[in-house]
Amino acid sequence: MNGLYLVIISALVFVLAYRFYGAFIAAKVLTVNQYKVTPAFRFEDGHDYVPTNKYVVFGHHFAAIAGAGPLVGPVIAAQFGYLPGALWILIGGVLAGAVHDMVILFCSMRYDGKSIAEIAKAQIGDKTGLATSFAVLFLNILAMAGMAVVIVNALHDSPWGTFTIGMTIPIAIFIGLYMQFLRPGRIKEGTIIGVALTLLAVVLGPAVQASPTLAPLFTISAKGISIALIIYGFVAAALPVWLLLAPRDYLSTYMKIGTIGALAIGIIIVANIWGKGMVKIIPILLGVGLVVLVFAVMNYINLTVAQSGFRAREMAARRLLGASRGDIFLK
Repeated sequence: MNGLYLVIISALVFVLAYRFYGAFIAAKVLTVNQYKVTPAFRFEDGHDYVPTNKYVVFGHHFAAIAGAGPLVGPVIAAQFGYLPGALWILIGGVLAGAVHDMVILFCSMRYDGKSIAEIAKAQIGDKTGLATSFAVLFLNILAMAGMAVVIVNALHDSPWGTFTIGMTIPIAIFIGLYMQFLRPGRIKEGTIIGVALTLLAVVLGPAVQASPTLAPLFTISAKGISIALIIYGFVAAALPVWLLLAPRDYLSTYMKIGTIGALAIGIIIVANIWGKGMVKIIPILLGVGLVVLVFAVMNYINLTVAQSGFRAREMAARRLLGASRGDIFLK
């Protein structure tokens, strides 16, 4: 199977699912209200409850969720072929993972930022809350164990990887302090500086690996990496979320999405759509363009109808306030 087909199918599935299924869940099932004050504002304490830019919050949750599920799962499933991983990402992501995470986050917002165990305890009973706590604990142990195996195997005896990943910690702390105290609200500045420093850490990795002085400092055994993960997990959980976890996840999201984009571009290049394969690709591109055009037209009609209704009410109000026909016509 041509990898380009999988890229196009995946892009269409995610776009359509986000536009229609995601909107349905948000509007009809959860009835999201953007004007409700979140717990971060009502209980702001500078530690657990911190008002945060929506893009940083998205990056924080995206990185936390994508690590154990959509990234590690398909990589493990790849040993059975591309199809299990692709189905896991498309069907599992759209119908299970995305809905589950969205509903849990929504419920947490409605219950003052509490965990699912506290919600179960309040809605069902103490025993259910206790059982949920143990279930979440065991699931976290399994997830962290799976992640730890991947991380340890990737970083042990690898000064390049250890240096790059290790440098993201001080970079994240600096960006957290930058956006919290030095330049509050300057998300673009913090993003540019953070992404640039993160890419610099990646670029400097080979130099560190080749250095006879620095390479031994970042060459850590599998046991050492395992211990470092435990220490990092405790420190990251103990520190305020805005200081390390949120900025680090936010910056790593750019790396994840950038890597996915680079892979998609690489597949397009390898497919040689500008060579002999261009004739076969043209119908696919035309079909994709037609689908995008149809939904663009639908969105335009929806927005136009909504705007016309708003303008009609506005004109009616102006008429009631005594505006003349000429004034209304000019408006």
